[in-house]
Amino acid sequence: MNKVIAVTANDDFSLDLKFNDGSLKRFDVRPYLDYDAFRELKDPEYFKKVRLAFGTVQWPHEQDISPETLYLESVTVPCSTTDDQRDAA
Repeated sequence: MNKVIAVTANDDFSLDLKFNDGSLKRFDVRPYLDYDAFRELKDPEYFKKVRLAFGTVQWPHEQDISPETLYLESVTVPCSTTDDQRDAA
């Protein structure tokens, strides 16, 4: 199973992700923002509080997206656009 090992929130409500298989991908969260569970993510400051948790991403009030969804629905990005990702501590 692919696990997220680094994440960066972008201003356009996308996430740059690094997976344990070495792939670098970008996930667009915008389609999810109108669902009740994710409405809080519309606040740009809150959106940027994303962190790693249990091999996926999570926000402070426990909104999360499965690592499978992140992997399958994201697009591959060049390495240079994800160089500033925060790694797990």
